[in-house]
Amino acid sequence: MNILGISCYYHDASASLVQDGKIIAAAEEERFTRKKHDNRFPELSIAYCLKEAGLKASNIDLVSFYEKPLLKLERALINGIKWKDKSTTLFKKQISKMMHEDIFLTEALKDKIGYMGKVVFTEHHLAHAASSYYISKFDRAAILVVDGVGEYATTSMFSGEENKIHKLQEIHYPDSLGLLYSTLTAFLGFQVNNDEYKVMGLASYGQPRHIDKLNKIIAFYDDGSFRLNMDYFCFMYDGKQMFNSNFIELFGQPRSNDDKITSYHMDIAASLQHVLEDGMIRLGNALYNKTKVENVCLSGGVALNCVANWEFIKRTPFSNICIQPAAGDAGGSVGAALYAYFHNRIQPRDIEEYSAFLGPGFSNQEIKGYLDSVGASHTMYDEEGICRKTADLIYKDQIIGWFQGRMEYGPRALGHRSILANPCNPTMKDVLNERVKFREDFRPFAPAILSERAQEYFDIPFDSPYMLFICNVKTGIGSRIPSVTHVDNTARLQTVSNTENPMFHRLIESFENISGVPIVINTSFNIRGEPIVCTPEDAYNCFMKTDIDYLVMGNYLVEKEF
Repeated sequence: MNILGISCYYHDASASLVQDGKIIAAAEEERFTRKKHDNRFPELSIAYCLKEAGLKASNIDLVSFYEKPLLKLERALINGIKWKDKSTTLFKKQISKMMHEDIFLTEALKDKIGYMGKVVFTEHHLAHAASSYYISKFDRAAILVVDGVGEYATTSMFSGEENKIHKLQEIHYPDSLGLLYSTLTAFLGFQVNNDEYKVMGLASYGQPRHIDKLNKIIAFYDDGSFRLNMDYFCFMYDGKQMFNSNFIELFGQPRSNDDKITSYHMDIAASLQHVLEDGMIRLGNALYNKTKVENVCLSGGVALNCVANWEFIKRTPFSNICIQPAAGDAGGSVGAALYAYFHNRIQPRDIEEYSAFLGPGFSNQEIKGYLDSVGASHTMYDEEGICRKTADLIYKDQIIGWFQGRMEYGPRALGHRSILANPCNPTMKDVLNERVKFREDFRPFAPAILSERAQEYFDIPFDSPYMLFICNVKTGIGSRIPSVTHVDNTARLQTVSNTENPMFHRLIESFENISGVPIVINTSFNIRGEPIVCTPEDAYNCFMKTDIDYLVMGNYLVEKEF
């Protein structure tokens, strides 16, 4: 059975293809259109998924969409009526958008790809829950979904058992941890739905000195639930701003994007991060009390907050955790497809090892053809040779664009579309931020470490293959890897398995043979404001307009000619 999952029209559009319960392909639309966070109908992602599976639109048995548009329309109508005295602009904009996009999805499928078959609509948080639970190795699990808002739900608790997912409890809009975090993101001068991770990084530089202020705008209860004090917010009726004059009176004047970041801003970020972690832990404890199972699955945009994830697993009773690496809305397409396949099946699902490498891949022949077409100087090596050569260049403080295998699904580069550098060089963090990524100087970089060596360097008892946890660097280690050790002695690490990621594993082994350190800096292969590269052309263009020193694509080493 071929099921196409679709997510679009709100945040990151994506498409996924599930064939007899196995994920064949998945990708975000932004990677093909080169428009960051592209939310339009994912025509190019769908075309890729069908090509990867060797199918035509007529071969699709079912399309599953990641939310219920009519339920979302109902919420917009109720919200518009409630706040009609404040503003009608946002209400009219939302209704118009839904009527022209969500409601007519079946028409878009017909017009764009020629599909005229059955379409089903999965609740937004159920799609999130399925995206995490069905990729886990658990036959029973508690499931927690936390984001901005779906149709009504902003926070949902589920239980998963074999093929079935059952809803336990929901918290509804406008009470939302995700929207609280986004509101403070806007106050701190960053872009909502894009820069929340910057606030997480900035929090490490501050102290949580303003918890008292945050306690005025959010209240937590013993059952894990919470409520926002709506006297301080205006996102319910204002499409341009999330906080009002009461909020400004409490927190002060908001920072504009080009203002200097002060210690006050750092302390606000630290206070917000503390409150988020506290909220997640309260929810986790309440969920455990409801389910009494050892396993937990997380999804929704808040599950991309690596610091909160680490505190969650440390400070709740759960023993085992699975987080969808594409935890935001892009992951909704795979969740919708998996739910449509598994939920009504009687046969137990086969629990397989999940791989995030679900995007397009390119052969050495295709790579060479592109390099020849642009006249790029290149040298071919065998696999062992290219890893040794690349490791030697990294050791000599050269910055490498690394393009291998199938593209990652989700926001993290995991060693297939990555920029790599030397973690032992104390200046490398600043060099990468200033000369390559063109981004804020406080932003940290992730260490990619051989999975079998991780516990020697970091205080983490389990693998972290998707960069979803921030943990402490062990005593005495930070001075050896200064460019991946954050200001608070933490790191957002990736553990690299020889089974799942053999070539990247071999490269890091080669670097250890030279340097004595089984770690390289791994950051996404893109520059600020652009999506991660997808094709050889994208990689070459990024290489040529930055201070990346060498480009490695497949078995080819590319040098710049000046």
